[in-house]
Amino acid sequence: MLRHLAESLWLSAPRFLRRWGVRLINARFTVTAAGIILDSEDRVLLLKHRFRSGSGWGIPGGFIEADEQPEDGLRRELQEEVGFELQALKLYKARTFEGTRQIEIIFSGRAQGAVTPQSQEIKKAEWFTLDALPEGLPSDQRLLIKDVFNRGVKLED
Repeated sequence: MLRHLAESLWLSAPRFLRRWGVRLINARFTVTAAGIILDSEDRVLLLKHRFRSGSGWGIPGGFIEADEQPEDGLRRELQEEVGFELQALKLYKARTFEGTRQIEIIFSGRAQGAVTPQSQEIKKAEWFTLDALPEGLPSDQRLLIKDVFNRGVKLED
């Protein structure tokens, strides 16, 4: 009987109130998009961020804006950060970070051209070979990069 009453109250509540209630009780996550981008010489693009902990080196990416698709978010971030247009992308994997309640959607892709920092948050942008990745690159990103190299980036599928 109590369950029936609760259901009736919920269904009779205004839509905005039900939406607010759902948001209040459900977990919230930050969603980011990142890319393991290789050039024609099989070098990976890494960015040295001013505000990233450790050495600052990492794969490119950033936060997805409201109503933005992850692939579009990654393309926008690369355009803003290094003035770079991506040719093609393929979904590589998604992962979660429990401590920060973050979901990261990772793409792999190929691109061409020089990269030049366009944003104050980027100190350097460089292409690296697998055997010359910079010191201080987070170990999880190092493993992701090696996995993409081992699988090969095929965008024709």
